[in-house]
Amino acid sequence: MIEVLSVRAYRKLFSAQIVALLGTGLLTVALGLLAFDLAGGQAGAVLGTALTIKMLAYVFVAPVMAALVEKLPKKPVLVAADLIRGGIALLLPAVDQAWQIYVLVFVLQSASATFTPAFQSLIPVVLPDERQYTRALSLSRLAYDLESLVSPALAAGLLSVLTFHELFLGTVAGFVFSAALVVTTRLPAAPAARQEGSLWHRTTLGARIFARTPELRGLLALNLAVAAATSLVLVNTVVYTRDLFAGSNADVAIALACYGAGSMAVALSAPWALDRLADRSLMMSGAALLGLGLAGTFVLLATAGPWLMLLGLWAALGAGTSMISTPSARLLRRSATESTRAYIFTAQFSLSHACFIITYPVAGWIGASAGQPAAAAVLAVVAMISTAAAVNFWPVASKTGPEPAIMKG
Repeated sequence: MIEVLSVRAYRKLFSAQIVALLGTGLLTVALGLLAFDLAGGQAGAVLGTALTIKMLAYVFVAPVMAALVEKLPKKPVLVAADLIRGGIALLLPAVDQAWQIYVLVFVLQSASATFTPAFQSLIPVVLPDERQYTRALSLSRLAYDLESLVSPALAAGLLSVLTFHELFLGTVAGFVFSAALVVTTRLPAAPAARQEGSLWHRTTLGARIFARTPELRGLLALNLAVAAATSLVLVNTVVYTRDLFAGSNADVAIALACYGAGSMAVALSAPWALDRLADRSLMMSGAALLGLGLAGTFVLLATAGPWLMLLGLWAALGAGTSMISTPSARLLRRSATESTRAYIFTAQFSLSHACFIITYPVAGWIGASAGQPAAAAVLAVVAMISTAAAVNFWPVASKTGPEPAIMKG
């Protein structure tokens, strides 16, 4: 990984990703506490709705924006998206009604739906070597884990001297600093994009490549298992900690940090594991762990188990999600050509987040209406079914290869 960080362009992009995600992590904690402040015990429903709106922006905005900005230089696209996100985050402390959260979250996440696929598709251009790219994927996964580990820990410390409204200012600083780093990064020249076909054709190209490729169909099913586990953690950690366990705001951050710690442990060991295991083996093992972890959460809630058991289950769920997410970009890279790479990465971004449109409402609305054990049980079943579907869609003997540049029809 030291070798990868010696590449100046990647090092600066990685730094930009870290600071933006640190700010996003503060936003996750602050948004959960804001929802609890506005809705109390119904915070899960408010947060579930807000996160569902976030996913709708990801699903419907990302492919359209990818098609619209494909001929634009990547740098101004990334900087503009960062600045829009920072501006919206600056407005969140003034929110005093749930509908305002929903509107601002949609705009902020529409900017993220433009930024993230463009950023991810840029990394293979900066690091064309497969071995370096694999190491970069692990570093990228570590950066995402900072959102779940370091940011909650930082939030816990800041909450001792600040109100949760002031945490949003950390989000603003993260996006602005990220934009500054991107501005000062010298990027390699990328091949000129060719706009072939209609806007509709280009918007749906990535999804059609997914439908034709066994590995990517399997990945889509595994994305649903990841969404089931992640939704339970993000939507209901604040409810479990504050309501069921009578914990503090700092305890919310600690629980989220345990989830991040499990994910980070896997990300650190992923390059070693992927040198010895096939992507499929590691990812299917992760899916099995998610099903078991969600079933264990149902048992914990149904039997009023201890707080420490929740922390252990969150660490296991974090590990399972990382076992799937870290190798997934290798499948995307091997399935892409120069002309389809941005579309495939955008399709993964959009389709993986579409899964959350199912799982966020389950975690939030079923938890609020039918009880938290019911929500955990439904999500455990979803994870198990999606794992079985992935095994069927992605045969052991299948091989990933690049799809043709343009697929008509």
